[in-house]
Amino acid sequence: MSDKKDILWRAYLLYFGFVVLMFVVLFQTVSIQLQDGVSNRLTEGDGEGRLPTRTVERAPRRGQILDANYTPLVTSVSYFDIYMDPTVVEKDVFARDLDDLCIGLARMYPDKSANDYQRMIRQARERGSRYLKIRSQVTNEERKKIGQLPIFNLGRFKGGLIDNKESIKRRLPHGELLRRTLGYVKWDEAENEWLKVGIEGAFDSYLKGEPGEEVEQKLATGWKKLGLVTKEPVEGASIVTTFDMTIQDVAHNELLHQLKAQDAEQGCVIVMDVKTGHVKAMVNLKKVGESQYSEVYNQAIGIKEVPGSTFKLASLMAGLEDRKFRISDQVNATGRYRFYGSYMDDSNNGYGYGKISIQTAFEKSSNVFMKIINDAYKSNPQAYIRRLKSFGLADPLDIPIDGEKKPTLYEPGDTEWSGLSLPWMAVGYEFQQTPLQTLAFYNAVANNGVMVRPQFVKEIYRGNDLIQKFEPDVMIDKICSDRTLRDVQKCLKGVMIRGTGKSINSASFSIAGKTGTARILNDKTSSLDAKKYQASFVGYFPANDPIYSCIVVVSAPNQSIYGAVVSGSVFNAIANKVYASSLEYHKPVNSGKVKKGQLPISVDGNSYDLIQCYKHFNIPYVKREEADWVFTKTGTSSVELKKRFVGKTTVPNVVGMTAKDAVYLIEKTGMKSRIKGVGKVKSQSLRAGDPAVIGKVMEIILE
Repeated sequence: MSDKKDILWRAYLLYFGFVVLMFVVLFQTVSIQLQDGVSNRLTEGDGEGRLPTRTVERAPRRGQILDANYTPLVTSVSYFDIYMDPTVVEKDVFARDLDDLCIGLARMYPDKSANDYQRMIRQARERGSRYLKIRSQVTNEERKKIGQLPIFNLGRFKGGLIDNKESIKRRLPHGELLRRTLGYVKWDEAENEWLKVGIEGAFDSYLKGEPGEEVEQKLATGWKKLGLVTKEPVEGASIVTTFDMTIQDVAHNELLHQLKAQDAEQGCVIVMDVKTGHVKAMVNLKKVGESQYSEVYNQAIGIKEVPGSTFKLASLMAGLEDRKFRISDQVNATGRYRFYGSYMDDSNNGYGYGKISIQTAFEKSSNVFMKIINDAYKSNPQAYIRRLKSFGLADPLDIPIDGEKKPTLYEPGDTEWSGLSLPWMAVGYEFQQTPLQTLAFYNAVANNGVMVRPQFVKEIYRGNDLIQKFEPDVMIDKICSDRTLRDVQKCLKGVMIRGTGKSINSASFSIAGKTGTARILNDKTSSLDAKKYQASFVGYFPANDPIYSCIVVVSAPNQSIYGAVVSGSVFNAIANKVYASSLEYHKPVNSGKVKKGQLPISVDGNSYDLIQCYKHFNIPYVKREEADWVFTKTGTSSVELKKRFVGKTTVPNVVGMTAKDAVYLIEKTGMKSRIKGVGKVKSQSLRAGDPAVIGKVMEIILE
């Protein structure tokens, strides 16, 4: 009996142990399945086994570059490559919806028929291909539309849509405007390093952001992105430049017109705020074909030439500051000046001016300055060089943009120095500097002797947070005495009243400046070219209370060579248009009769942005219905917001909007935009409400 009980007890114990073991096995199986489920879904849609994965860097979106009024100058646009894994689609879904999928693709991209798409997808499925390219470089809006098509709307693991291979490209909405100054960042294969040009290069550390991380899967065709982001990238900061696109547009068009008229090789224009050093416009155009000009190289900061007669200002200042002469002193402008067997004719074709004052000599741009400076400094030419250095003329400006050339200023003891150096330097030869360096010197004269460093960026933002604000950077507190400043300012005004610039002076306001004509250095011989000239004009306006300084340089004109005719006319046109469009020049009409509490005119656009603006400035508004995009109407007591219909597949009506909002809505439809002018949208090239054609260019005119 005891043996029987013992056997039963052992049997029960064995059975219990077996049950426990089964529970353990079951638990482990479930755990493994749960742990591998996510991995299986990420790596293998059809359940045939796991494929290896890896974590790679995900590039951040590069920050924007904006003008001083926050108009986009450079933006980042995302493009995607669309692939399909037809093997994961269930047989009945594939048979039922393939026709509709292919019809949808053909409507979006008519370069292939629905039959072409169907044949391509069927063949890929038969081959067992898991990475069939459907389309390259589609916009984000196109990508969203593709994701809504039959089959694809089932997602990655049931519909086979693979749409996460993103490439981000930089776009310049304003085309050629500022292209060389804005610059770029690209990999140089030959030098095995990053090539950083312009503002893009100078502020790359801010613009590039911080990379994230995403997962890739290894397929037979290579490593492919899965769309799983494990670490979000940090978008780059926005750079707010000093440029004003109104002034930039004017400067660009005026220079382009003159280059074509003169059949010149190249030219540049720089406009700068006198007080701050903020560069408001910078144009660099070079001939690239018959009557065709493009921004090929940044001449303004990267090319130095002999300045010619514009340098006579420095010679005049040196002599006055060293008390070598006064502007009232008389000189004999004979017409030809000889030094050591070499000679130079006077500015009036060698006829001379007779007995004139030094002020008149400057106003007439007489080369008698060769004799004036030679007589004053021939016993100690180093004193002349020392004075020029005190004006900052020997040093680079140390701007953040790479490529600035250092001025060439010879001095006694250098191998290049000779008996001709002093008189020739007096009239702008034996010396070289860039147009921007010339302008910085003249700007200091306009700014009562304070030399400020030219600046291209005023603020850096990350989101809504201000990272850095750039204040005016004073290089030299005072380049000369007030007495000297008064004299040279008087002479610069005289150039425009009685001298070489009188034909281009403005009737509306006063200009102070200097013309210049100089022979260009030959690149091959490093000597002056007998046939090629550089015409320039540099000055500031209004003369009595300067706001802007400006330099215009035209190289190798073929119709005229004189600075007043070639470059001065461009300066005059720019100054007049800037004057006409700048409120700081003009007193309000009926300023004493302005109605208190009168509401400002409001632009159309995004309702959220507009409302934030109204709230900030305490402007009453009325919004009768919910809408993302609105028309605005300024009434007597409030601004009324009316709903503005914006279709997903039709050409939007962007008239009355800012360029920023207009470009956003245009590109949201898959179209491309081209901008002309500045301000709000005045007109558009495509009719609102018509079907939007992906890739088609819509031009908008701003005012």
